[in-house]
Amino acid sequence: MSGPSSQPPTGVHGDHVEIHDNVIAGDVVGKQVIHQHPPRPPASWPHQVGVIPPKAGFFQDRAEAARLREVLSGSAAAVLVGQDSVRGQVLTGMGGVGKTQLAADYARAARQAGEVDLLIWITANTSSAVVSGYAQAAVEALGADPTDPQAAARALLAWLEPAPRTEPPCRWLIVLDDVSDPADLHGLWPPSSPHGRTLVTTRRQDAALTRQGRQLVTIGLFTEAESLDYLREALAAHDRHDPAEQLAALAGQLGHLPLALSQAAAYLADTGISVSAYRSLLADRGLTLADASPDALPDDQPHTMAAAWALSIDRADTLRPHGLARPLLRLAAFLDPNGIPEDVLTSGPVLTYLTDSLRADTAQAAPPVTAEQAKLALSALRRLSLAHRTSAGTGFPTARIHQLIQHSVRDALTPDEHCALARTAADALCAVWPDLERDPTLAQSLRSNTTALTTCAESALYLPDVHTVLLRAGRSLGESGQVNAAVEYFRHLADTAHGHVGRDGPKTLNARHNLAHWLGEAGDAAGAAHAFAALLQDMVRVLGPDHVETLIARNNGAYWQGQAGDAAGAANAFAALLRDRLRVLGVTHPHTMETCINLAHWLGEAGDAAGAAEALAELLQVMSPALGQDDTRVLAMCRLLAHWRGTAGDAAGAAAAYPELVERLARVLGPDHPDTLTVRSQRAYWREKAGDAAGAAAEFAELLDDMVRVLGPDHPNSLETRNLLAHVRGQAGNAAEAAAAYPELLDDMYRVLGRDAPSTLAARSNFADWTGQSGDARGAADAFAELLRDMTRVMGAHHPSTLVARGNLAYYRRQAGDVDEAVTEYGALLKDMLHVLGAAHPHTVSTLVSLLDCRLEKAATSGEAATPSDLLQEMTQLLGPEQLRAMATSRYFRDWARDMSGGT
Repeated sequence: MSGPSSQPPTGVHGDHVEIHDNVIAGDVVGKQVIHQHPPRPPASWPHQVGVIPPKAGFFQDRAEAARLREVLSGSAAAVLVGQDSVRGQVLTGMGGVGKTQLAADYARAARQAGEVDLLIWITANTSSAVVSGYAQAAVEALGADPTDPQAAARALLAWLEPAPRTEPPCRWLIVLDDVSDPADLHGLWPPSSPHGRTLVTTRRQDAALTRQGRQLVTIGLFTEAESLDYLREALAAHDRHDPAEQLAALAGQLGHLPLALSQAAAYLADTGISVSAYRSLLADRGLTLADASPDALPDDQPHTMAAAWALSIDRADTLRPHGLARPLLRLAAFLDPNGIPEDVLTSGPVLTYLTDSLRADTAQAAPPVTAEQAKLALSALRRLSLAHRTSAGTGFPTARIHQLIQHSVRDALTPDEHCALARTAADALCAVWPDLERDPTLAQSLRSNTTALTTCAESALYLPDVHTVLLRAGRSLGESGQVNAAVEYFRHLADTAHGHVGRDGPKTLNARHNLAHWLGEAGDAAGAAHAFAALLQDMVRVLGPDHVETLIARNNGAYWQGQAGDAAGAANAFAALLRDRLRVLGVTHPHTMETCINLAHWLGEAGDAAGAAEALAELLQVMSPALGQDDTRVLAMCRLLAHWRGTAGDAAGAAAAYPELVERLARVLGPDHPDTLTVRSQRAYWREKAGDAAGAAAEFAELLDDMVRVLGPDHPNSLETRNLLAHVRGQAGNAAEAAAAYPELLDDMYRVLGRDAPSTLAARSNFADWTGQSGDARGAADAFAELLRDMTRVMGAHHPSTLVARGNLAYYRRQAGDVDEAVTEYGALLKDMLHVLGAAHPHTVSTLVSLLDCRLEKAATSGEAATPSDLLQEMTQLLGPEQLRAMATSRYFRDWARDMSGGT
């Protein structure tokens, strides 16, 4: 582009004199002569009007700065604005991101490169300021009349319009800094011209800003690297060289906001305190952002962090719907800055709060605020760059609000307002939290919002009572598979609730109840049973023995008693509970039916699978006609009946029962309901047990896709399905493939559930077993030995699962050639099984048979003359005739004896 002539076009020239009568009290007493000076000669090029703000100390050459400088070349213009005809850029973003500094950097670069003949910088926070800036430019560049600013401004805009001229065109750049309201620029936008560019900085994001080809460029925060570089340079100038990890943590705490970083660096330099002490100052709920600001602001900044957004909030509150943006921002200030689900901000509790706020401000009986009005208020906050809307990575719209904006908003609240808003925010989270979490991303977002709320207002959530959202967030944590995290969460909640509302408060008891439950889910079944026993003593004392919550705690305590290895004790506890629930609740109450189901289950776990099936069949005859075939409780009983019939030996019958169950559950609950998915898993399991391992593997593979789609890849049910899929593939003849699937699965289970979770221990057992079945008996024995150490520590030496793992260890030691060790281990195991499970239990009988086989193998190897009859005589002396006789009634034992005797 060629440059212009050395002088711009001139204005109107020539001296003139005006004479006016000077009148006093109606009489002419003389003439007053007023001299008007000739217009100021136009300036020569290049020329600048207005003052470009000085470059901030330790200015970071950000990506945005490079993009803006590229606009100076015609070839690069399209990189930023998308088309060569666009000549205006609007830099928008929240207060403090550095828009003015970027615009100033752009302007200086343009001037220094010699690419701009007329540069006009205007602080454009009002319409009159824009007119004054244009008028000054017209006076200096065109020689316009300074006495009529409006006319001078119009003259400048007219001159900027592209038109045929004989002289070379003037290349101009106009910067309108800090536009507060797009309406202030009505009729004052510079024209679109191939010879000029307009750059606007504003916190607004209104559609009006992007008309006539103007491009909106959102200026964000510093990157982590830019934040760290800034702090290093700013502090090094004061001979401070703080650890990088401390500076990185501070940058994250300040949300990488340039304004906050500069004021933090100034405060650190002025006071000399450590970075960690400054971070503590920021985190102190009793202090405000003003307390963390330096006495003298750096870089001629006009505002502290505390005041940076006050004007934006005032303006947002004037937008439609009037008076709702500020109260909505106050409530959002208690939630997650990285994303608040929009449904939370339009929920019933929020609408009630907004209605009350509007009525209090206007002192009028305003109609209730609607969800659409709340969305418009949120839009007003976005238009002032106080909030941002996104759905990236979530699938649902969320609002993001910088944590320092939130901090400054909370600072302005009274203690009563702070407490009330915190509990309203908690109510809002509860209002949208689904009972059944189908969307793991939404569940994680709600938990993150609860964490943010607790961080800034925990005490408010305990007064006057523990808020339900705290209990809901903990349950969600455990239900997502993070069982160890749930244990620690409820331990903290129980302790904190104890301190606020006392040991006997209902929500304290509830927190202890959840703690006991998740202890069990994390693998500590004995600890869970013990915790329930202690809890029950307090619940009986506080609530009474027949209170519904007391009975629920008895139910759960009995369950974990069984999970801890005492199946018979659990069955007895459920039998006693059933009597009380029948008396208190009646025969058709859901809790009574649940107790019946649990009683049947633990009868089966105690070794009486046939008895469990019989009890469930009798219960179904009574309940099915009363409740209907599609009642969920009836369906649950049908599931258990099929399971225990299969366990009692009728695997084919169990497999045949499940297809109809799946169909009924899919119709009643939906095909993606977790219960439907669980029954599909049980259908595939019994299909394998009935002999169709290949078909079961195909079912599990299809089920896994649905589990991951519905629940997510890290959900416990998804991980368990991967375990079952690998297992049945081994059962189908692919032992090596099964073993190869487990290392990656176990890594995921360790990460999500921990090494000690029951399902993790079960998967480790399967891995060890398939390692052995794929030909590595020694590796299997070593894996079982390692597993046993953890199972003994977690479950105890006499837990049924631990006893089974001991049997597997003995088996693979025998397979690896260590027959003597196998004999010793089987002998010790048999004594423990007799004590724990009884002589008639299938696992006890199986251990006896394995011991006899090992003894025969050892005798054959050593040359002993031992026969099955000799060994049975030996077992009679070891076990006693009554126990051996009880074991001999087992079909499994009779089959072994027949084989040993040649079929006679």
